[in-house]
Amino acid sequence: MIKTLNQKECYAVLARNYIGHLAYMYYHQPFIAPITYFYDAANHWILAYSSEGHKIMAMRKHNDVALQVEEVTSVNEWKSVLIHGSFEELKGSYAKAQLHSFSLGVKDLIMIKEHKDVDFLSEFSSKIHLGEVPVVYVIKIDTINGKLRDDHGS
Repeated sequence: MIKTLNQKECYAVLARNYIGHLAYMYYHQPFIAPITYFYDAANHWILAYSSEGHKIMAMRKHNDVALQVEEVTSVNEWKSVLIHGSFEELKGSYAKAQLHSFSLGVKDLIMIKEHKDVDFLSEFSSKIHLGEVPVVYVIKIDTINGKLRDDHGS
């Protein structure tokens, strides 16, 4: 049976995960790219980063985006959340602080979900030393909705 998730359930799915599919427009064409994200509940936004490239250039021109996040157990048991929002690039020391929050948040999720220890901070530090400063951005959430399928009756 397919059901609609309430707002609390939607945000719970968002908070438990760190991989999503970002949809954006570029010259009247839709594109979708997988991203690593962190849901910052205090600021009510999605934190992410990327290298300069197609996706960032496109979102700078057209900041309306969507993010889809899913939890799939089987074809008969899944949850899917869709966010509509707007891209906003962060700058300077504020961007650096938010990148730190992103890395700590994702690291915690990976340790909980996958029982792995990772060090994103050293990865970012080494890139910055090579001159590759990532673009840090947020997706400000306008709407969120979700569905679930559970044919097991739970």
